[in-house]
Amino acid sequence: MPTITYIDHDGTERPIEAKNGETVMETAIKNSVPGIDADCGGACACATCHVYVEESFMDKVGQPEEMEQSMLDFAENVQANSRLSCQIQISDELDGLRVTTPESQH
Repeated sequence: MPTITYIDHDGTERPIEAKNGETVMETAIKNSVPGIDADCGGACACATCHVYVEESFMDKVGQPEEMEQSMLDFAENVQANSRLSCQIQISDELDGLRVTTPESQH
């Protein structure tokens, strides 16, 4: 099982074993990760699951598609490594992925 590490804006780390096929958001919700609310339930219709992806994983998670990019316009403090965690599907290739939640979501 891949391990995803969720990092709060203050640096608190939460490594969590994730299931292949789930999204980074689903794993966060199931494990009560603060800062990921997922108000739309993963439908890419809000920006409450916004995360910053560690730079070394940007090629593996890929760039946001048009719908996701549109939703990121509603997020605060968007950066080049911003993604919606509902759009990142977990696979063995993402083992070790580290994502940080923005301060504005806490």
